[in-house]
Amino acid sequence: MATKTTPERKFAIEAARLAHDRHCTDIVILDLKGISSAADYFIIATGTSDRQCKSVADEISMLAKEYKQSKFGTAGYEQGRWVLLDFVDVVVHLFDEEMREYYDLEMLWGDAKKIRWQQTKKKIKD
Repeated sequence: MATKTTPERKFAIEAARLAHDRHCTDIVILDLKGISSAADYFIIATGTSDRQCKSVADEISMLAKEYKQSKFGTAGYEQGRWVLLDFVDVVVHLFDEEMREYYDLEMLWGDAKKIRWQQTKKKIKD
């Protein structure tokens, strides 16, 4: 029995695809429902430069409007080494390689399920 995909999940998957299309690497979506009260989904991606991280952050912020996701806050944008976009239920982490390795969020949230977001390139339906 399939469960209905939530708007937050749809946004998380499309944001991951956008990051992939903009050449970010090692993209992971963690499902934190029932594990964390901080957010339902974390998107974690590695960029090649501060400029790329900022550009992807800008594009994900525009994508959020299409999915009616309001941005609660942003951190690290000026430096671009770890850009955090907080959409309340979805939090996006765009790291440079060094910062991602140092903070290792996948290990920190090791109990979270990983969402398979690369199954299809079609837009997600309701």
